[in-house]
Order: sequence, then C-alpha cells, then structure tokens
Amino acid sequence: MKIVFMGTPDFASGILKAILESEKHDVCAVVTAIDKPAGRGMQTMKSSVKQLAEKHQLTLLQPEKLKDPAFVECLESLHADLFVVVAFRMLPEVVWKIPPKGTINLHASLLPHYRGAAPINWAIINGETKTGVTTFFINEKIDEGNIIFSEKTNILPDDNAGSLHDKLLHLGAKVLLNTLEQIENNTYKEQKQILSPHLKLAPKIFKKDCLINWNLTATAIHNLIRGLSPYPTAYTLFADKNKHENIIKIFKSSTNLASHHLPPGLIETDNKQYLRIACKDGFIYVEELQMSGKKRMDIKEFLLGNKLMHLTQCF
Repeated sequence: MKIVFMGTPDFASGILKAILESEKHDVCAVVTAIDKPAGRGMQTMKSSVKQLAEKHQLTLLQPEKLKDPAFVECLESLHADLFVVVAFRMLPEVVWKIPPKGTINLHASLLPHYRGAAPINWAIINGETKTGVTTFFINEKIDEGNIIFSEKTNILPDDNAGSLHDKLLHLGAKVLLNTLEQIENNTYKEQKQILSPHLKLAPKIFKKDCLINWNLTATAIHNLIRGLSPYPTAYTLFADKNKHENIIKIFKSSTNLASHHLPPGLIETDNKQYLRIACKDGFIYVEELQMSGKKRMDIKEFLLGNKLMHLTQCF
C-alpha cells in the first residue's frame, strides 16, 4: 500500500522505522510538526520523525495549519491508500477522509481507557498493572473511532514511563504491521468503542501535575514518580538553611509503609546512605534525584556533596 505517515516524537519515529524495515509498504510522504526551539539554548530542533524521514530521503511535509488548502491538495495528489497516525495532532475531517482505505491511529493504551495525550504516564500514575496498544480508524472525535486490533502487556512494579514507552513501542510496531496486513487483505474486523462516564482518561500533563503532594499515600506518590520518570519528572520544593527555595526532581523511589506522627513532607536523612520523606502512611525513600542546575545522581552520590539539614520540610 501507499502510505502517508503522520507523527512527531520518538514513539512515532520508532513505528515509522518498523514500517520502513518491513519493506512491505511504500511510505510516499511523512507529515510532522514544524521545527521548534527547545532546550536551554532554545535552539531550533527537528522532530525525531523528521530526522528519520530525512535519513531515508522521504518526502517531508510540515504544515503549520492542517486545513491549509495547499497542504490538503498536496495530500490528495499523493494518491495514498492509507494514512497512518502515531502521536500527532487531531486531524480535521478534510484530511482523514482523503485516503480510500481510511486513516488509522496507533494509541498507547487499551482503548477506550486512557484516551488523550499521555496514556503511558497516566497508566502508571494510576497504579495499573496492565496496559497495551490499540489501532483504530480515526473519526471526528479524539481516540473514539472503531477499534481494529489491540494487545495487552504487563506493567511491572519497577517499570517507569521510560521503560513502558520502550515496551509499548516494540508491541505497537508488531500490532501496527499486523493491522496494515489486515487492511491490505481486507480481513480486519471493526469493533465499536463502548464509551461511558467512568472511563479513565489521559490528558496532557502540565507542570502543576508534577508537583508532589506529600499528603497522599506512599503508593500514590511512588506511582507518580514512576509515571513521570524520566520525563517530565515529579518534583518537590524545599527551603534550605538560607530560606532559598530549591527544586528537587525525583526520578526513582521506593516506599516504606509505617505508622508515624511526622508531618507530611518532612525530610529525614543520615547525610550518607538514605534520604526519606514522610507521607500519609509511611515514607518515600529517594533513590535518584536532581537539583536545579545539577546533574542527575543516585542518593549516595548526592549526599556526598549536599549536606541537608535533618528534618528539612518539603512543601
């Protein structure tokens, strides 16, 4: 089949790579986000998908507006059989209705649960033990089209957003290639999504969502840290002895459920081996962290160079 691929981040480029390596389909064009400033130096960065497309010398389109008549006309002129969307913007109807075999999306959750921009993060934050990937036909609503194929995988206790991303990328490539084969051979079956008000959603994550609330349970805080690691990363604030506000990002933690009478957010440390923070029903032991302007490090390395006041309070 002739395919137009649409996507932007690493997850999407991994799927595009799998399609290209299969050598079963003709990727006649790639659509990705425009180059944007990023990082401390705010240098203009190419998306992961763009870098891969350039490496393979694929036709590349980077429209600012998806309803731009010139962009729509260009897509129509490609005469693609199918559009494949992975981690991209919501498409207008004038775009997703172009190809005769439709437009499909690969989503990193078991739909209808975890519709939205951050399914990998929210599955871990909410303490799920299973997730998966789903392919479906795009319609006028976000992530609500008819399901073609889905497959489950386990979320292990030591998984974080980074490791689950890689696991779902591998699974997603397999599922998408299977979906393409079924569409090409017209052997697929569509299944309507059953939607209800009780579905778990996966909205975009903002900075405010990453601030740790130490009044929560140890399990909830630990899952938040896992679900936001390595990016965008859970963080906490504390005041040093000079009353300067500090930000600490926490990448890895463990829990100890225990009764205590300490206020939530209180730091206890021996300044050598451990740093733990009190929460509702026990303690969070910080294992990997990063202070503003410093590198990421494990707790022992951190404590060698940063002596904290015993019983410092996070807030």
